[in-house]
Amino acid sequence: MSLQFTDEEFQDAWKELDEPQLEGGWELFTETMGVKIYRLYDKETGLYEYKVFGVLTTCTPELCADVYMDLTYRKHWDGYVKELYEKDFDGQSAIYWEVKYPFPLSNRDYVYIRERRDLDVDGRKIWVILARSSPETPCAEKSGVLRVKDYKQSVAMESDGACGTKEWRARFLNRHAEGLRQLQNLLPEEMSAADRTGAHAQGL
Repeated sequence: MSLQFTDEEFQDAWKELDEPQLEGGWELFTETMGVKIYRLYDKETGLYEYKVFGVLTTCTPELCADVYMDLTYRKHWDGYVKELYEKDFDGQSAIYWEVKYPFPLSNRDYVYIRERRDLDVDGRKIWVILARSSPETPCAEKSGVLRVKDYKQSVAMESDGACGTKEWRARFLNRHAEGLRQLQNLLPEEMSAADRTGAHAQGL
């Protein structure tokens, strides 16, 4: 299979484990249980790009990477999955993913490619997963479902020095983020800020 991402893209991803790049308007959105979520406002779309930094104390980075890549397992733990599979589209492997949204919002779907590399960086073992929309993939859009055409994700993980994982993650979701914002606005006002943030972050 031909490489879908460049060496430079993988390098840029893992470097944020050491030096988070938060210049240019990134703001702290929320912080809880050792996890910080930053966001950057996009003036053209009115939406946000997100970066997540944190430590998972009870999960090794190798296991985290395996979970990220396991589509079958995701269908068991993620109740928002309507449809999820990897398929060969005219010689190009891609993933189709439809996300359920509550009425009156329309479901979102994605067609994207991804690649994982397990890197050795000066003796450090770092797991990096990159993904992005693949609009050239011949997968027809469904009636009543909004296609997210500019989805991208970067994930970098390494050991926290104990039994856990130090993780950096970034996503730009556009129509998905728009739906998350609409969904959060529909949540009851009596929900706590933490609960509302948790519901919002389900899509991250």
